[in-house]
Amino acid sequence: MNGFSIGLCTILMQKQSKIRQRVILSWSSGKDSAWTLYRLQQQDEYEVVGLLTTFNQEFDRSAMHGVRRGLVQSQARAAGLSLHEVPLPWPCSNEVYERAMLDACTELHEQWDVALMAFGDLFLEDVRAYREIFLQETDFAPLFPLWNEPTDKLAEEMIAGGLCARITCMDPEKLSRDFAGRDFDRHFLTALPNGIDPCGEYGEFHTFTWDGPMFKHAIQIQSGETVEREGFVFTDILPREEMR
Repeated sequence: MNGFSIGLCTILMQKQSKIRQRVILSWSSGKDSAWTLYRLQQQDEYEVVGLLTTFNQEFDRSAMHGVRRGLVQSQARAAGLSLHEVPLPWPCSNEVYERAMLDACTELHEQWDVALMAFGDLFLEDVRAYREIFLQETDFAPLFPLWNEPTDKLAEEMIAGGLCARITCMDPEKLSRDFAGRDFDRHFLTALPNGIDPCGEYGEFHTFTWDGPMFKHAIQIQSGETVEREGFVFTDILPREEMR
């Protein structure tokens, strides 16, 4: 074996022996968690092994964005990842939520050998502090791949990078109701009033991601009914076949 071959073999062995840190991603079904997944997929030091989502047992929907559980499962399949589902009662106190999350963290650490939990948070210090303090009670360390990136540039990067998302929940005190059910695209960003964060980090809107570079294939969807409840406007996102 010549010197070049020996050197090449050495490099390959070093790459293979490099231990990647296993990550579980807190998954909301929206654009920020989806782009967090994409960022992590581009980094050699991390291996995303699964997604973690809380679900409202009463309505069988994701606890935050109100997305049908079947669609979140479709996202996990499109990403080629396992989905760890955490059922929550309705109504749900913070104490009950934290106990369910602690149990989930224990199970994930034992079964999947994971020690990092990633979040798609952007700049809210109180939210980050809560997560960091909460995870001190677990075997996980927090990871914030998108932290403190300018949200106007980040929103443009997502759209230019091929992320496709739809508005599934919005705050009518911050945006007019006709924003419900729109696509998250440049037209949407241009139409946002002054003072609204381009990524909706203050809770102005939430999204459902149906395609992008983090997925192996697109999820076929169509918007359903738009309703207002508990101070928010929700647009039901349906699998395409349910509209036939």
